[in-house]
Amino acid sequence: MSFQAYLDNIETKTGLTPRQFIELANERGFDATTKATPIVAWLKEDYGLGQGHAMALVHVITKGPQISTKHVGTDGVHRDATDTLWLDGKATNPNP
Repeated sequence: MSFQAYLDNIETKTGLTPRQFIELANERGFDATTKATPIVAWLKEDYGLGQGHAMALVHVITKGPQISTKHVGTDGVHRDATDTLWLDGKATNPNP
């Protein structure tokens, strides 16, 4: 599953876009300096997310939308269309 697919699945499950999760995290005091553990605990408890999905959100909360180019343009199951994740909802993603 691609990184973007993780984020899209989270939106399907929760009804919240990654950008909305970033805003909620910031309201809770989470930012680039926050370790993964408290963010994962919050996402599991409040939204029922599993470890992998929670860690995908940890990345965008603490590091932003930029990802490694390792899988961009590859043919594997983890491929992403771009090295920048779309955070504003799967329905508006210009890179489907």
